[in-house]
Amino acid sequence: MKKAVCISTLSALALVLAGNSMAQESPWQIRLRADYLKPANKSDPIGGVGASDRLQVNNKTIPEIDISYFFTSNWVAELVLTYPQKQNVSLDGKNIGSFKHLPPTLTLQYHFLPQAQFSPYLGAGVSYTRISNVDLLNGAGSLDNSSWGLALQAGLDYKLDKNWLLNLDVKKLQIRSDVYAGGEKISRVQIDPWLIGMGVGYRF
Repeated sequence: MKKAVCISTLSALALVLAGNSMAQESPWQIRLRADYLKPANKSDPIGGVGASDRLQVNNKTIPEIDISYFFTSNWVAELVLTYPQKQNVSLDGKNIGSFKHLPPTLTLQYHFLPQAQFSPYLGAGVSYTRISNVDLLNGAGSLDNSSWGLALQAGLDYKLDKNWLLNLDVKKLQIRSDVYAGGEKISRVQIDPWLIGMGVGYRF
């Protein structure tokens, strides 16, 4: 009888300690990633005449930092940040200028196996892109100042220990803008890039 009581007491103590450990786990996580940005490069015919998709934005690798907050072990909000990125624009393969964009993105994720070493997740949210430093057609061309769009996300965390992890992440963003020349709209571009990233994370 005493043995059974002792075992029960130790089991209860272990559950309490485990609960305290989980309660003390920080809800904050940060990741650093390198993302390969590949635009969809869809555009309307110039001036409504001729072929589509003549305007192109270059592919590039960009740095990314994201900050995550765990509401529960499954539901997570993630804010994705970088610094303004310069992109080159070409028309029929010839460079016609550049612009910068800053696309902070907020997603809500669901982590399917939060306690497993391999932890996959899906996310969806919104992206706001600020477009600046537009220099097209020797100053004759311009773009909209901003773009709102949807963001979709899928990823996988591989936990190295209780704090450190490796991450693979894929996002699809909506970034769109009208294109102007001489004050007149001449086309509309759908940059809509894929962002394919790998990086490292830390759970505080």
